Amino acid sequence: MKGIYVIAFLALFAFACGGGDGKSKIDQIKEQSKMEPTDPYESWENNHGVGPIKAFTLPAEIDQDLALKGQEVYEAKCTACHKAEKRFIGPAPKGILERRTPAWVMNMILNPEEMVQKDPMAKKLLIEYNGSPMANQNLTQEEARAVLEYFRTL
Repeated sequence: MKGIYVIAFLALFAFACGGGDGKSKIDQIKEQSKMEPTDPYESWENNHGVGPIKAFTLPAEIDQDLALKGQEVYEAKCTACHKAEKRFIGPAPKGILERRTPAWVMNMILNPEEMVQKDPMAKKLLIEYNGSPMANQNLTQEEARAVLEYFRTL
């Protein structure tokens, strides 16, 4: 009798795991990104991402106290996947503001799930980093702002 249950379970398991179009999530994202009308890297200066930050202008001077707070948050929440000056599981934040807008960076920190679904640059980064999505660390806007200020010091 046990054998029938085992066979039924395995059949159900095989059925549940099968189906679909046979494409992995990363293949689906690659296909989606091919449908993007323009190269998102060409227009990063106008891309603020998807999330609560619509636009953000950095002050000329770096706020050292805020940067120290940002470093603490970064070291506590981000270093498992990001190394300040080299590629790791995720990209290095050094020089990020030469490649992305401040609003985009903050939205990626605050809203990574929606960013990889809707933002063309975030989709490409997901592909580039082998489908490893950024974990949502549930930072506040103030913490994300502090991390952004820390990135300016790298």
